[in-house]
Amino acid sequence: MKTTTETDYSRQEHHEFLAASQAALTDESLQSSLSLLGSTLGHRNSEAFAAFPASAQLREKARAIKDATLAELDKHLETLEASVKSRGGQVHFAADGADACQIILNILTKANVRRVVKSKSMTSEEIHLNPALEAAGIEPVETDFGEYIIQVAGQRPSHIVAPAIHLRASHVADILSPVAGERLPPDATELAAFARKRLREAFATADVGITGANFVVAETGTVVLLENEGNIRLSTGMPRVHVAVVGIEKVIPRMADLPVFLKILARGATGQKMSVYTSLITGARRPGELDGPEEFHLVLLDNGRTKILGGPLRESLFCIRCGACLNACPIFRNIGGHAYGGIYSGPIGAVLTPLYDGLAANHHLPHASSLCGACQAACPVKIAIPEMLIKLREQLHHEPGESGRIEALAYRVWARMMRSPTLYRLGTWLATRTAGRIWTSRWMSKLPGGLNGWTVSRDFPAPAAERFRDWWEREGKGGPT
Repeated sequence: MKTTTETDYSRQEHHEFLAASQAALTDESLQSSLSLLGSTLGHRNSEAFAAFPASAQLREKARAIKDATLAELDKHLETLEASVKSRGGQVHFAADGADACQIILNILTKANVRRVVKSKSMTSEEIHLNPALEAAGIEPVETDFGEYIIQVAGQRPSHIVAPAIHLRASHVADILSPVAGERLPPDATELAAFARKRLREAFATADVGITGANFVVAETGTVVLLENEGNIRLSTGMPRVHVAVVGIEKVIPRMADLPVFLKILARGATGQKMSVYTSLITGARRPGELDGPEEFHLVLLDNGRTKILGGPLRESLFCIRCGACLNACPIFRNIGGHAYGGIYSGPIGAVLTPLYDGLAANHHLPHASSLCGACQAACPVKIAIPEMLIKLREQLHHEPGESGRIEALAYRVWARMMRSPTLYRLGTWLATRTAGRIWTSRWMSKLPGGLNGWTVSRDFPAPAAERFRDWWEREGKGGPT
């Protein structure tokens, strides 16, 4: 008897975009949660930028800083390393996720650590840090409320800044009640109060705090962390060791660059003018200081970024992980984050996941976009996401086995026609006098043979019954022949 194992998309990474999307579209609870995304986070993002007169100039400036920084990234990383070391910190360079996890495990083993508190960090999700810690017998405790909920539930984040956005209060009550040992009410305030009380004990007993970073300033070695809950301050201030794991693209050269990003990140993430807490941490506690960790370690992660740096999709490294493109995307607002399969979801995830995890394995993601441009319009640094998705689609045609024979033939014929005016005229003449006069409704509901996949869920526009050039000549207004 054949046994089938269904993928749990909320818990497992996968490469089943179509099946996961279909499941998401029929999930009434998920659809109810996602229906609020546009009127909440999406609306706040657009209103925040609209109410900020200098936003256009500031976004251009942030983009220019990112571009210039990446052009000399090696120099800025050297400056950063020297700055951190001069203030008593230690810098570790990690080639990939496994390397980063091993570096962190070495730090924890040396410190004889059994429990760590963590702040929300997509970079730690990217390297799969929690499973590595648990395999080594170390207990990781997520301290961001959303991350704590999905950790207890055994799920994955479904949004970059709102990891539990797919859950309603009633779901959260179901998840946290067994931990509480009593039935918790489906009330957001009551649930947050329970988590706050629970996490206080973790802060007080953890030996190490692990965070990501929104930015790292090269000239001072300062790690910059933005948050609204206060958990990052406790994660970095109470344990005796602080480990920050950061992608190398998060470096900015000067402290003077920071205000530019602080103003756009909060607006892009939650629609706030500024996050409630902004922490600037420069090294470990120094003599005479009353608080702060005894040790500070900065783990700088490559994991494919230097390869991207020299390629046509370099602009993806501009991303500041605000999630604004997710809130604006009509695809994400219908299927949520788990359908994308990788760590990063939404429009920027459709670019990043193929770059980090392989294009062939994630061949559906570049097509998970209507190319409407809403993501680029919402992005605080104006990343040309639609253009990058088109580049990935073009690259797909060079992946072995990713194009069907009929599709490949169709593209070759189209490319040949576009290079020859004579063939283009002949092809359009044939199309208008055959399909254009058969499908008078202007839409084809079913394409023949191997092309019918296009029309499974949408119609295909039929050719017009007459070419424009024919109409132009008939009307006697002249034009090219």
